[in-house]
Amino acid sequence: MQAKFVEGPILRHILVMSSTAAVGISALFVVDLLDIFFLSLLGDHELTAAIGYAGTISFFTTSIGIGLSIALGAQVSRAIGSGDSERARRLLMSALMLTLGVSVLVAVIVTLNISTLLALVGASGRTAELAADYLNILVPSLPFICLAMALGAALRAVGDAKLSMVSTLVGGGVNLVLDPVFIFLFAMGIEGAAIASVLARLAVMVVAGRGVFGKHGLWHQPQLGEFRADLKPIFAIAGPAMLTNIATPIGNGFMTRAIAEFGDGYVAGWAVVGRLTPVAFGMIFALSGAIGPIVGQNFGAGRYDRLKDCLTQSLLFCTAYVVAVSLLLALVKEPVVHLFDLKGDAADFVRFFLTYIAVFFVFSGALFVANASFNNLGKAKYSTLFNVGKATLGTLPFIWLGAQWGGIHGVLLGQVLGSILFGVAGVFTAYRLVNGMAPKAAEATKGTEGTEATKSEHRKTEPLKTAAETEVDFAEVTPAASSPLSSSCTQMAQLTEEQDCLGATHATEFLIQVDENQSDENQSDENHEEEKPLDGSPVNETRIGEKPAGAGRIPSDQRGYPAPRRTE
Repeated sequence: MQAKFVEGPILRHILVMSSTAAVGISALFVVDLLDIFFLSLLGDHELTAAIGYAGTISFFTTSIGIGLSIALGAQVSRAIGSGDSERARRLLMSALMLTLGVSVLVAVIVTLNISTLLALVGASGRTAELAADYLNILVPSLPFICLAMALGAALRAVGDAKLSMVSTLVGGGVNLVLDPVFIFLFAMGIEGAAIASVLARLAVMVVAGRGVFGKHGLWHQPQLGEFRADLKPIFAIAGPAMLTNIATPIGNGFMTRAIAEFGDGYVAGWAVVGRLTPVAFGMIFALSGAIGPIVGQNFGAGRYDRLKDCLTQSLLFCTAYVVAVSLLLALVKEPVVHLFDLKGDAADFVRFFLTYIAVFFVFSGALFVANASFNNLGKAKYSTLFNVGKATLGTLPFIWLGAQWGGIHGVLLGQVLGSILFGVAGVFTAYRLVNGMAPKAAEATKGTEGTEATKSEHRKTEPLKTAAETEVDFAEVTPAASSPLSSSCTQMAQLTEEQDCLGATHATEFLIQVDENQSDENQSDENHEEEKPLDGSPVNETRIGEKPAGAGRIPSDQRGYPAPRRTE
């Protein structure tokens, strides 16, 4: 197998990978947009605002599911990578039981406190009542989507990322078909939209579950003793992952609360913008996952010159794309306002955003690129730092100051300022990381110079990271890009895409290492042949019945992903 991204024009690789990845994720972004479009046809901006408030609460709950799914994928993939399929089944069932328990607990707590939570994000009056009606139907289905996310992680762990993505597309299709049926045909309004979302979550869980237990046969009879024993290693990853993943919804909650201070009309505009932006910039969301294999292959191959070029080309592509789309959005702002039947404050909000704010998405895109680079260069903690930092320090103080100085428009400008600071800081850190790699690699190579046999022995004896040593990496990996007001199916699809790219990167690194070792072994064999004694006796002979070192082991890469079989 050849690492194809270490050769050829990098920009071409970026364009091909991004456009391919954008197909599936953009389809779900469009479904999310149509969801709010159907509600807007009812001509009541309070319904649209209610979706904005409810989406903020919903995003918080599903982020917990994302953290749990990261833990499941990490543990199961390690067990499969080590060849212990029985342990993989056991860990899967233990993680699913934990996911079910946590999601039921969170669903109960949130359902009992829906009114309080809505008040915290600024909802009041009839809008709060509509949002509560929506959440009272949607939140109890949290176990469905959390289990669906966990089952999707299990599919990725066994290398079936395609089925994981298909399950989310099925959910999006169910939502798209049932939305108009429940909203208009059954005249259920916002409650109909909630029921359609619940059935979509159930569809994702069923499809993913059939793949895990039917196609891949990962069923294991749950045992209470095994579950208790597995809690510690699962929580070692799930705990930090959940904490880091709720940072973004908390930041989004601050933003929603700040906008709510100026009226529900602006929140309605915020809800439309939150669904329109991912559709317009879907290519940039896809870019964050698509560049992972490109960065990872060149990193694994030691092509540090191409790493910097990859970063530069990605940022140039991001800038050109965002500027072009932003100009288009500015030109079509009036049709957008009329399409969603926006009036008054909601229309003013959308017009201002599409005219002056959308172009600054380039800095969010730049941070997506930087985070994706960190995740694939072994510095996932940097991605976590910037994600959490932007959602907290990069949001709360800036939107508060903006509101004081410029009203509702100041809130948007404050958010932009935070994005600029963290975007620039992220890119600067990424370039500094890449620039520092080549000298370190050269120094390391210089320190291990010697005969070919010596270098071969160095590569063979260099230990791979153990599960304990890589555990923190999984705990710290958070999605490089996120869309706060998107549906849970869309968030799951984004996670699938990015984690699949990370898996491809780790497998590529292993293949390159195998190729290097094989090359060294061939060279070593040639040297031994030249040194063969005159009597024809072999230099090194394996005893009868004795297996060569490493025989019978199932290869896996340093993060637990199963290594692909080499083909001649």
